[in-house]
Amino acid sequence: MAPWPELGDAQPNPSKYLEGATSQQPITPDKSKETNKNNTEVPVTKFELLPTYSTATLIEEPTEVDDPWNLPTLQDSGIKWSERDTKGKILCVFQGIGRLILLLGFLYFFVCSLDVLSSAFQLVGGKMAGQFFSNSSIMSNPLLGLVIGVLVTVFVQSSSTSTSIVVSMVASSLLTVRAAIPIIMGANIGTSITNTIVALMQVGDRSEFRRAFAGATVHDFFNWLSVLVLLPVEVATHYLEVVTQLIVESFHFKNGEDAPDLLKVITKPFTKLIVQLDKKVISQIAMNDETAKNKSLVKIWCKTFTNMTQMNVTVPSMANCTSPSLCWTDGIQTWTMKNVTYKENIAKCQHIFVNFHLPDLAVGIILLIISLLVLCGCLIMIVKILGSVLKGQVATVIKKTINTDFPFPFAWLTGYLAILVGAGMTFIVQSSSVFTSALTPLIGIGVITIERAYPLTLGSNIGTTTTAILAALASPGNTLRSSLQIALCHFFFNISGILLWYPIPFTRLPIRMAKGLGNISAKYRWFAVFYLIIFFFLIPLTVFGLSLAGWPVLVGVGVPVVFIIILVLCLQLLQSRCPRVLPKKLQNWNFLPLCMRSLKPWDAVISKFTGCFQMPCCCCCRVCCRVCCLLCGCPKCCRCSECCKDLEEGQEAQGVPVKAPETFDNITISREAQGEVRAPDSKTECTAL
Repeated sequence: MAPWPELGDAQPNPSKYLEGATSQQPITPDKSKETNKNNTEVPVTKFELLPTYSTATLIEEPTEVDDPWNLPTLQDSGIKWSERDTKGKILCVFQGIGRLILLLGFLYFFVCSLDVLSSAFQLVGGKMAGQFFSNSSIMSNPLLGLVIGVLVTVFVQSSSTSTSIVVSMVASSLLTVRAAIPIIMGANIGTSITNTIVALMQVGDRSEFRRAFAGATVHDFFNWLSVLVLLPVEVATHYLEVVTQLIVESFHFKNGEDAPDLLKVITKPFTKLIVQLDKKVISQIAMNDETAKNKSLVKIWCKTFTNMTQMNVTVPSMANCTSPSLCWTDGIQTWTMKNVTYKENIAKCQHIFVNFHLPDLAVGIILLIISLLVLCGCLIMIVKILGSVLKGQVATVIKKTINTDFPFPFAWLTGYLAILVGAGMTFIVQSSSVFTSALTPLIGIGVITIERAYPLTLGSNIGTTTTAILAALASPGNTLRSSLQIALCHFFFNISGILLWYPIPFTRLPIRMAKGLGNISAKYRWFAVFYLIIFFFLIPLTVFGLSLAGWPVLVGVGVPVVFIIILVLCLQLLQSRCPRVLPKKLQNWNFLPLCMRSLKPWDAVISKFTGCFQMPCCCCCRVCCRVCCLLCGCPKCCRCSECCKDLEEGQEAQGVPVKAPETFDNITISREAQGEVRAPDSKTECTAL
């Protein structure tokens, strides 16, 4: 194929491509045709066409499609270090120090906002979560225990809180270890909602949102798949209960010191100035303490004094006296002396809501809004700062360090080292939610791949269980055995999940499922919110309601639904692998209505619904973008370029022709496009240069 001509000098002038149109030149006669001598003396007009360069060949050539999961190249657009003078180098150093301080500051407030967000969820749904546990008779249903663990952890935004409630109930003989294991599995699922919410903050950029949402939901899919396999195995064999019981009975554990409190030492001085909660109230509600139902979760008195004194009290009869010598009667009532404990309030807590006397729901909603705003703002600033810092050589070094495998014989060890790193980092911060939430923006901006984030996430699952084991070892004697066994059940559940979904590359289904969901959510960004609502609220609540109705109702509704899901999955597998074995009608999903096989109709409905609230803003934005594009030429680095691109795509979808550049507006290409190119005349001599 001839090389493409320079486009800069191209003109829409057809006469440029014709030579000899206005001049006549004598042609040297061909020696092989000397018989026709008369024709050699007559000047012949000769038209010579320059070679045409049609765009058809370019269109027909296969073009390489960029993989959306490839990490972006973070190029350094600033001045190189070697080109800076002394003053510029000093300024660059101070800018780097300032960015590092800002990054640490925003990261600190990001972690604090996660802590306040957990407190807000506990205020809004803590008592409801406690009431889920209050009816211990329904806990014998393992499926119901699973969804209760999911719902409670989603409401309180802390797997540690839900696990501590379970430990208290087991220690009080209100719940058995066998019934507590499904609740622990559900808590493992519910705690993964935090980093999924954090991923929604990067919804502004499709590419970043695709990677961030997939990196967050890989944790969700690992937990869901592990539960789908291990819960039936546990119900049938009770292997977690048996193994952990053998371990607890084999070792003579003694009460130890409190678990190390590393990250909260830094964040607690700030968060306790905002709000402080009395988390014992939730446990008391779960244990059917009637007096706790009217208590507030907001802690008012931080310093109290408990005293015991002897007081004269009335008793129904002489048999109720503490001793015969301390019992008397005045003819009407019987009196005795008893030790009475009373609590005296000394000092109030020093937080914002201590003197407001607002209900828990109002305080929770206020904190929920504030914490989400701070969380979103901090995350945006962290992404901006990381995007400005991780450029050029720095980004190359970090990517190679994190995403590169070991040399050939030991390449398989890289993922297991990442699991250990994730477990160690989670042990330091003492929260898997904090670690995975901090990991999500790094995945979004392209520093860490999904394949490397997956083992780091698995390590965080193990790290949070080691913290629970240390906390269990510090429990008092009456709860040591039960709390340690439950913590070990959590640990071996995560180990079993890793053995299922990591060692063999073919079994790493969570990565492929997360990438598929990331592609869908990047195209239809509203679907991410639907995913959260359906998987973390609607499905657990539906199963909870059907379980309360009884086993016959649950089986009657659940079995057909599960059968349809399995049938659809099998058909999808056959359509992609060997469609010939299927009838012609079942080789694709075209026999279904469009709304049942595509999200486009739903996207149109949601876009029309949300467009009612965005029309005035869109008009203003379009005017501003047009003015901006006139001033700067609308380069790719301009934020308004996406608006112009969306506008052109909308015009094309509506059939409005978009004018092509003048470079390609020549007669030859226009006629080719319209089918008006005629065959060259046989008398016309065309010479290709």
